[in-house]
Amino acid sequence: MAGDDLIELKFRMFDGTDIGPNKYDPSTTVASLKEAILARWPQEIAPKTINDVKLINAGKILENNWTITESRAPVCELPGGVITMHVVVRPPMLDKNNDFLLKTERPTDVLALSSDNWP
Repeated sequence: MAGDDLIELKFRMFDGTDIGPNKYDPSTTVASLKEAILARWPQEIAPKTINDVKLINAGKILENNWTITESRAPVCELPGGVITMHVVVRPPMLDKNNDFLLKTERPTDVLALSSDNWP
């Protein structure tokens, strides 16, 4: 594939740091992007699965089966510019019976968001 067809993305992490920019094929899925992000995440605080991570572009939460092409918002993009996608970590699940964090979750993975915001 020609280099001109690649889309340049960077990922803004919840702590303000960036991963990238890197170039990706337009047919790359959001799930593949999440796997690439998890591979570069510091292991001591890494989310467990791609389902613990949400990517947001132009205010939309991106679905794992979407491609980069389907996820783009051309109105918000500059030609030849880098697209910034925001990375959000799913907050830990609470045990509804006693309001304690489930033992499978780590407090270091928490971003201060309500779990009501997640599908």
